[in-house]
Amino acid sequence: MSKVRHVLGISGGKDSAALAIYLNDKYPKLDMEYYFCDTGKELDETYQLIERLRSYLGKKIKKLTAREPEMAGKNPFDFYYEAYRGYLPSTFARWCTKKMKLEPFEQFVGQSLAVSYVGIRGDEDREGYISRKPNIQSIFPFRRNIWSEDVVSRVLDNANVSQVAELYSNFISGRELDRAVEVALDPFKIDAHSKRQTQQNRTDKLNRLLSIAVIPFNKVVFEFLRSTNVPIAFDDDYALLENDDVLVRDDIFRILDASGVGIPGYYSKEQFEVDGQKGEYARSRSGCYFCFFQQKIEWVWLYERHPDLFEKAVAYENEKEGFTWNQHESLRDLIEPRRMEQIKRDHVRRDGATKSSQSKYLIDILEGTEDVGCTACFV
Repeated sequence: MSKVRHVLGISGGKDSAALAIYLNDKYPKLDMEYYFCDTGKELDETYQLIERLRSYLGKKIKKLTAREPEMAGKNPFDFYYEAYRGYLPSTFARWCTKKMKLEPFEQFVGQSLAVSYVGIRGDEDREGYISRKPNIQSIFPFRRNIWSEDVVSRVLDNANVSQVAELYSNFISGRELDRAVEVALDPFKIDAHSKRQTQQNRTDKLNRLLSIAVIPFNKVVFEFLRSTNVPIAFDDDYALLENDDVLVRDDIFRILDASGVGIPGYYSKEQFEVDGQKGEYARSRSGCYFCFFQQKIEWVWLYERHPDLFEKAVAYENEKEGFTWNQHESLRDLIEPRRMEQIKRDHVRRDGATKSSQSKYLIDILEGTEDVGCTACFV
């Protein structure tokens, strides 16, 4: 039995759902635990997706909520909203992420050794959630590089170049080995001011090694980590060492369609008209219906498609003067007829400028992705 727990958070969005299906189908021996952090302010379509996914996986998706002694029976968001004296969460004070996502997750893991799987795609240039707790390690199966930045930094440190070069001889030979050893032994240039390796140098070296061969790189990293205390070091083997898939947006939709789970309902594009022109809008992310990371056009979508939820979002603004979900604009101002027309007009213009070179899916045309916001640093 594995000494390490394997955990995957379902955000309610497309990428985490596709990752759960992908790992379930390709690596069925992974004893995966699934969880969902419920803020109490999700769209109904989120819960519907989770139920379809639970049916497909044939396993429980554990619902996590914040646990406070005085919280019994209260909505999680409203409890913390009151605790923070009516201050709405924002890009500068993301207490919603901390209290309703990160803390419940870390309580769920406890002191166990855990590998957390994150659905960052191969066509995204960003790093996902990395816990500061030493017993939690993040893995990114959709990327060419499955390892987190903290692991890569550790493996490729100048102090370890000889060890890494030697490990390569266990997995490849010939010209491929010569190339890998040459790159592995090439030290980073150290920034003169900080006296540290720069991220660009590290990224360049990582990409050179991955370009030679992905699977041997994975095996070198795993062998290197066996002498450390990161969670994966406590397992004798790891199935994803043989993984060299790179999955992008179209792959995500293909997985969801083929499985029958489908995409969340709020991604379904709806038509609107402005100045005689037709446009399309939808929601571009999972999470609370009033997420402050939403685009203006998504607030318009919420107003026109879920007016009851929009009014609830407005009510939070009305409770504390001067606090709004959007910087410099209240929701009441946003839905003034002329303002909404301008938002739609701008969206149609951006849409037309990008449609020819982007995926046919509206979710890919909208600025940002599902994981921007609370899930940007989490699942």
